[in-house]
Amino acid sequence: MELTAKKLLIEAIKDQQNIFGDFLLENVSESVEESLSKKSAAIKETDKSEVSLTENLFVENFQKAESLTDLNNQICDCQKCALGKTRTKFVFGVGNPTADAMLIGEAPGRDEDLQGEPFVGRAGKLLNDILKAIKFEREDVYIANILKCRPPNNRDPLPGEMETCIPYLHKQIDLVKPKIILCLGRVAANGLLDKKLSLGQLRESVYDFNGIKVMATYHPAALLRNPNWKRGCWEDVQKFRKLYDDLTAN
Repeated sequence: MELTAKKLLIEAIKDQQNIFGDFLLENVSESVEESLSKKSAAIKETDKSEVSLTENLFVENFQKAESLTDLNNQICDCQKCALGKTRTKFVFGVGNPTADAMLIGEAPGRDEDLQGEPFVGRAGKLLNDILKAIKFEREDVYIANILKCRPPNNRDPLPGEMETCIPYLHKQIDLVKPKIILCLGRVAANGLLDKKLSLGQLRESVYDFNGIKVMATYHPAALLRNPNWKRGCWEDVQKFRKLYDDLTAN
């Protein structure tokens, strides 16, 4: 439509050239060209503004948080799903707020719910030992979960619960800015990566999440129930450490 209008205007001016002389075509056609060009630019700029305004309408306050402390303060009283009513403590996350490595589990368990910190109790102690085996201290990494509240009886998180809570995790990742993430367990890995794979399949590959490398291994609680899986976990975390070293070499 814009090109047709432009063409018709110029042709109309050309038709009057014999009456008003060549100077009219030269000067006015340039003016028309400039006018149409400015109009087009104005339309494009308006489109950009409208898109930006529309996007801002869907930005929740927590997404504007500039630090993990600020984020925690904004979401710690969350009641967006039923788990908010049954939790003892909101389990936000713990560790180095600028860590290059981040560990993600699925949800708090009984001990975490009581203490308000992810990966404590027997599973937490085993995780600390695993980290030490690959030359990490707990304080070197950042640890969080897909869910911030404990599901009853430690059941798997429901799809609706994960969908409601995972934006909080996404914001944590955005603030920490890790170079690599290790997902602990099938539920955590599928939740973060939006996949439906077995843990065996997940362990075979290195994935990408918003430019961040992601690997998966066994959840420490699963290793406590099935000690024979520890060998596979050891292989996974060695690969994780090597990739971490490669990513942080510079």
